[in-house]
Amino acid sequence: MRERTRLADAVERVRRLDRERADALEYAELAEAEGETSSLDEAADQLRSLKTLAAQAELEALLSGEADGADAYVEVNSGAGGTESADWASMLLRMYTRWAGAHGMDVEFIEETAGEQAGIKSATVKISGANAYGWLKTEAGVHRLVRISPFDSAAKRHTSFASIWVYPVIDDKIEIDINPADVRTDTYRSSGAGGQHVNKTDSAVRLTHIPTGIVVACQTQRSQHQNRDQAWKMLRARLYEAELQKREAAAQAVEDAKTDIGWGHQIRSYVLQPYQMVKDLRTNVETSDTSGVLDGDLDQFMAASLAQRVGASRVAA
Repeated sequence: MRERTRLADAVERVRRLDRERADALEYAELAEAEGETSSLDEAADQLRSLKTLAAQAELEALLSGEADGADAYVEVNSGAGGTESADWASMLLRMYTRWAGAHGMDVEFIEETAGEQAGIKSATVKISGANAYGWLKTEAGVHRLVRISPFDSAAKRHTSFASIWVYPVIDDKIEIDINPADVRTDTYRSSGAGGQHVNKTDSAVRLTHIPTGIVVACQTQRSQHQNRDQAWKMLRARLYEAELQKREAAAQAVEDAKTDIGWGHQIRSYVLQPYQMVKDLRTNVETSDTSGVLDGDLDQFMAASLAQRVGASRVAA
């Protein structure tokens, strides 16, 4: 139902834009025919507003990944540098909570470890809202800050690092839906002790899950029906365990992909001294509005990174 609602909203957004575009053009034609300059300017403003909304809808259409619509866990870790990096980590945490608030998303603090003097060593928050993971996934990486340190009595310029890692919130309940066509059932006579009836009938059951090669067998019950029921329970349990192992392997792959929180690994630089500039090193998008960015104005960076990812995926395909 959540996926259906998302798709229905996307379709309705495009239809609404089309209707409003047609209305604005018709209004402009009438204004031009009657020579009403003010009405013509109003129609032009409507079209410019629709252009902005259309660009936003186009970006949201890029959020088509499997988990893009999910909520997100955002993990902040300070790098080497003691109090400086701990303070920078707290600034980043505030930046993302402000971004979430500006987009109507909820923020839940999961864990926070305070720094020794100021800031935080690490923190994890859960951000819930439409396409939270789809937007925030572009922020994963190392962030670099250059500024005059408020903790340095000599007022020297310091460079600090902190990392951001983003994970989708996935329902822990694993549904094991087995297609009967994927399972081969064999029956045979039970062996060993069990009584005359057990040994004379084909009551034992062996199930083979063809896609995974998992085999389970049961011959402890007196009837084939009971053994079959128990074998299916065992098969579901085996497939459940296999799914858990796959998830653990995927999580480990993410951990292995993490880099050092330091020089040469940053994705974005925030320079407050000697000049003011925030620059994304992946897309080359930059702005001098550093205070706005640190207050959560991240949309231009997220949009550029998302468009770059989708473009790279299409080229690879």
